[in-house]
Amino acid sequence: MLEYTPKEMIKRDSGGMINPAKTCQPVGAMYAALGIHSCLPHSHGSQGCCSFHRMHLTRHFRDPIMASTSSFTEGASVFGGGANLKTSIKNVFAIYNPDVIAIHTTCLSETIGDDIPTAIRQSEIPEGKVVFHANTPSYQGSHITGFSNMTNAMVTYFSETKLADGKKEKFVNIIPGFVNPADMREIKRLTEEMGIKYIMFPDTSGVVDSPMTGKFEMYPSGGTTIPELKKTGDAKFTISLGRFASQMAAESLEKKCKIPFVSLKEPIGIKATDEFLMALRGAFATEIPESLECERGQLVDVMTDTHFHFHGKKVAIFGDPDVVTAMTEFCLSLGMLPVHVLTGTPGGALGSGLGGFEQEVKAMLNEAGVCGNVKAAGDLFTLHQWIKNEPVDLLIGNTYGKYIARAEDIPFVRFGFPILDRAIHPYMPVTGYRGALRLIEQISDALLDRCDRDAADEDFELVM
Repeated sequence: MLEYTPKEMIKRDSGGMINPAKTCQPVGAMYAALGIHSCLPHSHGSQGCCSFHRMHLTRHFRDPIMASTSSFTEGASVFGGGANLKTSIKNVFAIYNPDVIAIHTTCLSETIGDDIPTAIRQSEIPEGKVVFHANTPSYQGSHITGFSNMTNAMVTYFSETKLADGKKEKFVNIIPGFVNPADMREIKRLTEEMGIKYIMFPDTSGVVDSPMTGKFEMYPSGGTTIPELKKTGDAKFTISLGRFASQMAAESLEKKCKIPFVSLKEPIGIKATDEFLMALRGAFATEIPESLECERGQLVDVMTDTHFHFHGKKVAIFGDPDVVTAMTEFCLSLGMLPVHVLTGTPGGALGSGLGGFEQEVKAMLNEAGVCGNVKAAGDLFTLHQWIKNEPVDLLIGNTYGKYIARAEDIPFVRFGFPILDRAIHPYMPVTGYRGALRLIEQISDALLDRCDRDAADEDFELVM
């Protein structure tokens, strides 16, 4: 399907995208909102917008994603959607009875300029129920920006300091970033193994991967509760995982409640997982348990046993900036050469004052002595052209990479969001030492399957 992508690269003055490597803000905001217990995400825009966001998440998680909409029509598009929103809030509480409604805006409502806080104040909200919002214009940033904005709204609306005299409770806030629920479970397991209490927000484990029990539950048991979100203001420490999806909320929590924070990479691969555990160890003066030392030792053993599968292999990586950065670091630790690295998200999450994706990845490549192409706010057309000019042994990215992999006949490892053509990914973690083992298995299988396929009969080996 992409056989006619030209090898010659011509500068595009229009700024137009061809095969974007991202989706829009409300998708990320809806996913973050699902990480609050008994919360119904609400899309303030047209029905079509809400349907697209729900469809995208439902196809990835293979679970029905519940959300409501303000159902804009021609009238609301011209005169504003304030009346629609107030009616929606009243109806949603009456019919679906959530504890929380999390409103995210769309490009249409942002262009109109709807005053969401005023509409919320003027709405009929039952006692004990909560409504909050995040501005998520679709034409800025990406779904990672939307996730970041909704997570930041959780802090600005709910976090509060209850303890006097600057006292803090002995627990850590963990902001996990835009990762699958299995990754959130794994990060929580690592923290529990360290014997440290925590509050994770948002937490979609137990929500978008809830078990089938034979009984429909509109609001599964998972998710961060509102009392927990309020309590985040009394934590000793905050760890934000992934600068682009999580750091803005950690910065807001520091300003609002004086909670110090550290911003780390997603704990994907051995080095990033080490840094996560050492941050916990340093903040709470606790030792790394033997169980985690064992897991790390197993990972080192496997990396040593299989290093010849990976050494010197050229790889192209694309997807969301936080997971791509961590995956690039992990590939370097395996001896691979990430010669093309691309994200569709702009260089820094809007409003966060973050440094650039390109700067961070180039620093890693330079330290490893690897010369490669790195681009933020890029598209898959550019990535395909890079690969045509410098072929790779492996492509790592989300489902949309399958077209490039087919056109160029490259082994392909599915990683990140969304995975639309394979199942189970949201249930299998890639974080922590165990997640790194799974990634090694996936990468190794892809490379060795290609060796088997291309081997002559006399070179077809039983032991590899």
